[in-house]
Amino acid sequence: MATVIPYFERFIQRFPTIIDLANAPIDEVLHLWTGLGYYARARNLHKAAQQIRDEFGGQFPTDFADVFALSGVGRSTAGAVLSSVLDAPYPILDGNVKRVLSRYFAVEGWSSEKTVENKLWDLTARVTPTSQVADFNQAMMDLGAMICTRSKPKCFLCPLEKGCQANAQQAWADFPAKKPQKALPEKQSYFLILKQGTKVLLEKREAKGLWGGLYVFPQFEHLDDLKRSVSGKNLQMTQLIAFRHTFSHFHLDIYPILAELSLQKNAEVLPLGVAENQGNYHLRVSSTADYWYDLTQPSEVGLATPIKRILDELTLTLGQKNGA
Repeated sequence: MATVIPYFERFIQRFPTIIDLANAPIDEVLHLWTGLGYYARARNLHKAAQQIRDEFGGQFPTDFADVFALSGVGRSTAGAVLSSVLDAPYPILDGNVKRVLSRYFAVEGWSSEKTVENKLWDLTARVTPTSQVADFNQAMMDLGAMICTRSKPKCFLCPLEKGCQANAQQAWADFPAKKPQKALPEKQSYFLILKQGTKVLLEKREAKGLWGGLYVFPQFEHLDDLKRSVSGKNLQMTQLIAFRHTFSHFHLDIYPILAELSLQKNAEVLPLGVAENQGNYHLRVSSTADYWYDLTQPSEVGLATPIKRILDELTLTLGQKNGA
């Protein structure tokens, strides 16, 4: 939570209203989100703001179906917003509430498995009152976050201790069941860091898919492919320290390759794709998706976390060379 607060404050300061967010360029939204991960949430938030602007005149809807139809909004989020703002009798089911209900009613199984989740929805609907709903939902979330925690729950402080079936069985650790584990697949990617002076080449990813809409270094699955993509002229190539970045569904081993271009006026960077030209290969740099990022004057664009890590290291190295 402490990590998120500065991001939240900067975000609200820049976008104090729904209209401000809706009218902002997506690159600026992603820039303010850089470092948090889960970039789909930023894109959904931006799109939802535009839906509210275009379909509801900038006023947040109050009908459950309308809120549920907003980009990125699920049943629990819709319920949380409407119960909080209108005190409307809508149940919620975030991770904390799932844990409280799973233990109190000794619900077996992983809480995000569909049949188990449906049972938990039935339970949360059953226990949610028709009045003071905002207080109740907030209390359930707080109870799971601070008392009925994932490990070392403070059962002796819990107001639900006496009726809790997991506590009666002294089996809180069994509820909810852990997510079925499977080994994450491993992938690798070679990042081409094409650098000229204080600038490095980035390219913008398509809106959908991994790192959608963010700026990244050109990526290659194999080192040979990377080498074939650049001309051998005026280049000095160095492999930087490799590192691993883990997503929810796979590990990505990243191998950054620094390729420095000559600063002379006639240094050759041709507007070609990976196309052969008299035995040499050249990198496409003319596309509208390509962008020269100045390390000394960072741009306000969205950056994937591993990209920002590399850029920070390059900036630090540049500062050391310049005696900064």
